[in-house]
Amino acid sequence: MEQLITDAATLKAGAEAIVQLAQSTMANPTEPVTTTTTEPASGAATQAVTQMLTGAEGDVDFTVLGMFLRADIVVQAVIVVLALASFWSWTIIFEKVLHIRRVNSRSSRFEDTFWSGGSLEDLYDNTSDRPRDPMGAMFNAAMREWRRASPKERQGEEGTKASLQQRIDRVMLVTFGREMDRLERYMSFLASVGSVAPFVGLFGTVWGITNSFQSIAMTKNTNLTAVAPGIAEALFATALGLIAAIPAVIAYNKFSSDLSRYANRLTAFADEFSAILSRQLEARG
Repeated sequence: MEQLITDAATLKAGAEAIVQLAQSTMANPTEPVTTTTTEPASGAATQAVTQMLTGAEGDVDFTVLGMFLRADIVVQAVIVVLALASFWSWTIIFEKVLHIRRVNSRSSRFEDTFWSGGSLEDLYDNTSDRPRDPMGAMFNAAMREWRRASPKERQGEEGTKASLQQRIDRVMLVTFGREMDRLERYMSFLASVGSVAPFVGLFGTVWGITNSFQSIAMTKNTNLTAVAPGIAEALFATALGLIAAIPAVIAYNKFSSDLSRYANRLTAFADEFSAILSRQLEARG
């Protein structure tokens, strides 16, 4: 309260000095205006008004770079960590979008070829060197096990045929797990950023506000111009935490849904292909 009364008195004195200066200038327009004055108090008040109006607010830089450079070392570390997490999250997001779209497209082309009625042996010969999608990799693993089987296993007793069928199903299951692990790579990072980043930003905010309160206690100055920079830096950490977390959460949910549908698609293909091989084994028996 005393600070407000002092500021008001200073403003009033400064205004009176400005009015007196304007009146003297209008009364003697031809005389040069001198910088000396007979009222030191009015001159000091004028200087104080000028400083309050132009100096205090103009020296505070509220840009992103300005707040970062002015922040405490702990808040700076929080900002750097969140910025790196956000950058890496967006890198993963763009890579996943392109990769999932490419995998779906290649799997669709492979399914069209698979169900076109051609020979499975010819299809395996054309794709065995380098499968371009998880569905082709599962097909190649099953056909490789099929070719490794001896003629006795293909045309032998029922128990031998069942053993071959189990091995084919097992290799397709192993390939399915390996391919899904590749597709789900870095998904845990997106989940971690989405759940942890807001709390990291909140830690930076609490730390920054604590420093602001300590500055108020040491300077005994509750003026908004003295408190605002520290609070702005603290809130910037929270905003950056949300900027990192929100896209990561949305992307994680979207990719999880897409990969779940693709996993069901691979499972259905494996069941259908296993049924085809089972029918061939029965026909040869």
